[in-house]
Amino acid sequence: MTNLFVILTILSSFLTNLETKTLQSDFTVTVSEEVNAPMNYPGTLTMHGSSFRLSMFGIEAAYDGKTMYMYNADVDELTLTNPTEQELLETNPFLYARALVGVCNIAERATQDGKQTIITLTPKDQSIGINRFTLRVRNEDLMPLSAEIKEGKKTSSLKMKEPKFVSGEQKYEIVPEKSTFVNDMRL
Repeated sequence: MTNLFVILTILSSFLTNLETKTLQSDFTVTVSEEVNAPMNYPGTLTMHGSSFRLSMFGIEAAYDGKTMYMYNADVDELTLTNPTEQELLETNPFLYARALVGVCNIAERATQDGKQTIITLTPKDQSIGINRFTLRVRNEDLMPLSAEIKEGKKTSSLKMKEPKFVSGEQKYEIVPEKSTFVNDMRL
């Protein structure tokens, strides 16, 4: 029982940190399947709670808590939507981790040097579509270092590069230029 309390305290503290602080980092997403070579995609991320701004695949995306902004510079188009909860979970792995807590068995282990904690969330019911979600957190400041989702033969991992908590006002919207085509799909 004590171990479960400690695990939930680490995980809970980490998730609270993401709600109260602004995380900023470059990252690399790696997608691999057993039969294919891994594909790596670099990007940048700023997030506070459920709000975020990211750049990846030549796309700028932002979510301000209500509206999702997707800007494609190649075609100079900004698409505005009101995303579903599922769309947000698919976009942000840290929101996904928070959603998994109630439906998973949780295990944690310290790295050999004791400076990091590896938290593994394994679904109690495999019908939710993943085998496991693994999160690596730096103990000193509860900084997320990586996240990995295993789905059948596919593994998707997010590795943070020099993550930090920042202060100051952040914008979680994309304001179009006058010439930008705006595709407003909000209801």
